[in-house]
Amino acid sequence: MDRNRSINEIEDKQKVWDLAVIGGGASGLGVALDALSRGLTVVLVEKSDFAKGTSSRSTKLLHGGVRYLAQGDVTLVLEALKERGLIMKNAPHVSRKQAFIIPIYSLWDKLKYGVGLKVYDLMAGNLRIGKSQWLPRKEVVQRIPAIMEEGLNGGVIYYDGQFDDARLALNIAQTCSEMGGCVLNYMKVTSLTKDENGIIDGVKLTDQISQRHHEIKAKAVVNATGVFADKILQMDNPEARLSIMPSQGAHLVLDLSFLGGKDALMIPETSDGRVLFGIPWHGKLVLGTTDTVIKNPTLEPRALEQEIDFILNTCAQYLVRKPTRKDVLSVYAGLRPLAAPKEKGAKTKEISRSHKVSVADSHLISIIGGKWTTFRKMGEDTVDALARLKGLQLAKSTSSKIRIHGYPETTVEEGHLAVYGSDAAGIRYLIEQNPDLGQQLHQHYPNTKAEVVWMVKNEMALKVEDILARRMRILFLDAQAAIEMAPAVAKIMREILGLGEDWEKAEIYAFQQLAEGYLINQKITILPTSL
Repeated sequence: MDRNRSINEIEDKQKVWDLAVIGGGASGLGVALDALSRGLTVVLVEKSDFAKGTSSRSTKLLHGGVRYLAQGDVTLVLEALKERGLIMKNAPHVSRKQAFIIPIYSLWDKLKYGVGLKVYDLMAGNLRIGKSQWLPRKEVVQRIPAIMEEGLNGGVIYYDGQFDDARLALNIAQTCSEMGGCVLNYMKVTSLTKDENGIIDGVKLTDQISQRHHEIKAKAVVNATGVFADKILQMDNPEARLSIMPSQGAHLVLDLSFLGGKDALMIPETSDGRVLFGIPWHGKLVLGTTDTVIKNPTLEPRALEQEIDFILNTCAQYLVRKPTRKDVLSVYAGLRPLAAPKEKGAKTKEISRSHKVSVADSHLISIIGGKWTTFRKMGEDTVDALARLKGLQLAKSTSSKIRIHGYPETTVEEGHLAVYGSDAAGIRYLIEQNPDLGQQLHQHYPNTKAEVVWMVKNEMALKVEDILARRMRILFLDAQAAIEMAPAVAKIMREILGLGEDWEKAEIYAFQQLAEGYLINQKITILPTSL
């Protein structure tokens, strides 16, 4: 995945792409992957970094949605369970099975969740990844030592998927590149171009790194920009009605000792009517999520005070050791691109997570709503809509059978390099060639200099944030540690990219400012680095 090569491709004035995709998150990458699987030529552009927005800020679950089943959205659950299985089959290095325990404090809950999860198992069919069952009180306490025991009758255990969202997005981008697609981060769409009939025939772009302008021609354009879909729709037609109702979900990251085991906790009923999860992830505990309507979406949403209090207070009802603000290592928020409901006043938790594809008079195709788990199906449905719109006889989609970049062909990697899959060998080779690259970036985390080199050279990382937030995930796991790692990361990047000291200083400062939003009531400590 070479950015300079991709820029050279879009500078070919004679080339007309079959499809231009706007948006480098889950939905855009799903569209690109499916289109490439059918033999189309594809260019995908993202105004920031891949998965910068919602797609790196999820609850880290690959799931059918237990609560969607309770709402009667059977079609979505069936679709998501199938897609969960496909992701875990095609990208095993960034996904895995996770056991979830629902603590039961009443006989009614035992019946309700016991029966409901049996139905969930049956719906998964041959893609089921584990069998739900009743656990006696003693076993629940053994598996989740930190659970509140007073009134506990037992628990129901079930199985779902867990994944590294941003790394999966990156791996899909790499897969698209390997399939002949042109993928570009930090390439912003500034306007849409149209032919004499008012039909969209391309996009104008500005490179956010070099500030150079580009224009590409395409037979079709897909708007896959998530919570920002309305901006592209109104770029096409200023009178376009709003299609998105953004909903914010906040998450707190704590030390895993607050849970005390490897199983995840699912709190089925909270004061806002949602479920709340406590999930082991990269050695930490992710607590979330909330559901708050947000009027003005931003690339860097911030958790609200009431959201932080809600998560802490809810978890305190179930955990022996009550988490407080000073225990939070990182706090992050993401925006759900929910399709705006037709009914006024609908609550966001009641809005379906199903996706929909819309086509404007200009032939702008937009993919609205959806969820990470169903990214591939969202892409397939969008390309199907494109075929109908343009009257194309396309080959059948094969995206369900594509192994995602990093798929471990032989040895299954262990340790912190496991998320790199087959690429882990390349990182080890760098260290063999230059042992200094094996030096850790932080005393409490195993990540090395070699990973930074790999990310810049092979994963299109252009900023310190790209490394620490979405490729290494440290910002989401431990914001203070990420701040302490930033100077070393910036220095390595500057040397590889051939940039000056001013760039290095600006990057460190920018990252420190960004990281402030991931800390709760803590003073940022900038430590000198000897790396």
